[in-house]
Amino acid sequence: MPTLSQKAQAFHALHHTDRAFIIPNPWDIGTARLLAGMGFQALATTSAGYAYTLGVSDYHVTRDQMLAHVAELAAATDLPVSADMEAGYADTLDGVAETYRLTAQTGAVGASIEDATGRDDDPIYDLAEAVDRVRAAVEAVRSLPYAFTLTARAENHLHGRTDLKDTIRRLQAYQEAGADVLYAPGLRTREDITAVVSSVDLPVNVLMGSPGMNFSVDDLSGMGVKRISVGSALSRAAWGAFLRASREMLEHGAFTFGEDAVSYADIAQMLSKK
Repeated sequence: MPTLSQKAQAFHALHHTDRAFIIPNPWDIGTARLLAGMGFQALATTSAGYAYTLGVSDYHVTRDQMLAHVAELAAATDLPVSADMEAGYADTLDGVAETYRLTAQTGAVGASIEDATGRDDDPIYDLAEAVDRVRAAVEAVRSLPYAFTLTARAENHLHGRTDLKDTIRRLQAYQEAGADVLYAPGLRTREDITAVVSSVDLPVNVLMGSPGMNFSVDDLSGMGVKRISVGSALSRAAWGAFLRASREMLEHGAFTFGEDAVSYADIAQMLSKK
């Protein structure tokens, strides 16, 4: 099994090649092992996908629950794991720093921090406060004996704030604060993605898996993107199949969904590979 330092080095290196890599988002041990067995090179947790397994919506999971979940996934495979730690689960800078110190103890070699407040009336932190929060997370992980990869996220576009100039300004500020990777989920056009990539000097993550987002890995690599994640999309795809099958039984008394299900033998064989 690779050491934390080796996982961290491998994860860092993935961001510095000529081609973008896909970092899929499992939501439990089983999906983590399946993705690892398929040949992906790294994994990222999804706060929403994990929340659904607990029967709650996103942002209703506690820090302790999330840390335990990240630790389970980090131990489930030999792959590097990056943790979705939302906005740091704390209001204070000391609390933010503590979250990322604890995250490192789970075995993850990367994590993200958002600039979303969780408040409907004021969904995005003021820039100065957001920068301070990123800097607090950076300072916490820089004390580690290996290269922990911190991703700073500008959440404007997920909250209806389609001000690309402000998003870029935020990402540039997070770069100056010491982040390793930059991420603005919700970008949808080639023009917006290339504008972000050309405005910063760090690797950029792009979120895929939304309707109408039809860019390929080749397309995104050509735009200069270095990492591609899918957030909760894989989990929602699974939930979609579950709900369609359940409605077929309830509303039509039919069971054709079994024709599209993975076979018992195939799933057993895939999960037996470690």
